[in-house]
Amino acid sequence: MIPYQWQYLPLLMQVVFAILLGAGMVTASWFVGRHRNTEVKLDPYECGIPAVGNARGRFSVRFYLVAVLFILFDVEAVFMMPWAVIYRQLPKITGSRLFGFWEMLVYLGFVAVGLYYIVRKGILNWSQDRADL
Repeated sequence: MIPYQWQYLPLLMQVVFAILLGAGMVTASWFVGRHRNTEVKLDPYECGIPAVGNARGRFSVRFYLVAVLFILFDVEAVFMMPWAVIYRQLPKITGSRLFGFWEMLVYLGFVAVGLYYIVRKGILNWSQDRADL
């Protein structure tokens, strides 16, 4: 019988191989590539825009609203995934597959009402300047 610790040998080998491969690729690029450290190369690069001004500038609240909405709809998708996985076993769990279907339909109805509210409120519309946000 194989000792318990030896069962982790394939995982350890994979981690060591990944580290060696990454280190080998970086080392090979160091020897093969040219190195000309100019002033332009040493400048910080963010999205192709030169860094100008203070990093502590003010942002519109719309950025935060979109971030919160992204998290909200992402969490809703996470709640739908387990339902989709166990959909075939719902008769064993709830006694009826239709109960689980209607339950998810009500949940998606709430999501749709929330999305309708967001669209009607104009939170996703950035084309006009709104002072009420």
